[in-house]
Amino acid sequence: MRIDVLALDGVFDLGLSAVLDGFQTANELIEMARLAVPRFDVRIVGVRRAVKTSQGLNVPVKAIGTQMPDCVVVPAIGFKMPDPLEAALARADMRDATGALRQWARCGATMTAACVGTFVMAEAGLLDRHRATTTWWLAPMFRKRYPNVQLDESNMIVKSGSFVTAGAALGHVDLTLWLIRRHSPQLAALTAKYLIVDSRPSQSAYALTDHLVHSDPIVERFEAWARARLKQGFSLNDAARAVGSSKRTLARRMQSVLGKSPLSYFQSLRVERAVHLLKTGDGSVDDVAARVGYADGATLRILLRRQLNLGVREIRRAS
Repeated sequence: MRIDVLALDGVFDLGLSAVLDGFQTANELIEMARLAVPRFDVRIVGVRRAVKTSQGLNVPVKAIGTQMPDCVVVPAIGFKMPDPLEAALARADMRDATGALRQWARCGATMTAACVGTFVMAEAGLLDRHRATTTWWLAPMFRKRYPNVQLDESNMIVKSGSFVTAGAALGHVDLTLWLIRRHSPQLAALTAKYLIVDSRPSQSAYALTDHLVHSDPIVERFEAWARARLKQGFSLNDAARAVGSSKRTLARRMQSVLGKSPLSYFQSLRVERAVHLLKTGDGSVDDVAARVGYADGATLRILLRRQLNLGVREIRRAS
């Protein structure tokens, strides 16, 4: 299987290394375990002769050739905040890179990207009308810049057609293991064990919602209103009036920043508060349910299981 790893100037060192080391480890394990699995033919390619990582290291890139790869991997570039990332996406080498990505896609290659690399893929227009994930804290920027992409930043890996995207930073490892697993589940399991990689199906556990909330004044005001009303219940009319916007504007801003409706986020806050009360207090489940606005403990149990895949005993044991 031929894999071209597209390294752009300022490529994220950890991301590039994770991809290369993952495939190299898999190749070494093929020989060591004598698996009847073809080796991965991995090349680092670039649209410029000279490429440096974000830490200033030289990357030995090869020119994009005429032989089409089976798979393309776009690691992140090392720009973690919106303004520098926006400037990087406007560079001339980015325009050349997006052209190369479109050509590879037309030829039927599996197209993959991780972390901020998903922005490069989206910049090429390849993710339009597809589901995708990205770096969780850049989700508001992604939604605004690429409104035709169906973004779900809670997931670590999202496959949609021939496009596969992965979440932040160590999502590069998850993406590499996903590609190895498609080649050989046995090899992927062995590689994960040797690299001591745990499963990370979701970014939700790592996302700092507070960071996202404070990026928008309307969303910030809604959060403050919601936290004060968890016991009383939700009213979209009251929420919009409290934050000084129309219902439509509130819903749009919540979707843009958090990828959730106002009601869905209100329910998430109820779950967050309930988990805190279960971990720090000894009140009954019915008592906790009442304090966060639910009629009984049975309803709360169902919601905890649905949203967290955890029961009350498991939550309390983890305290």
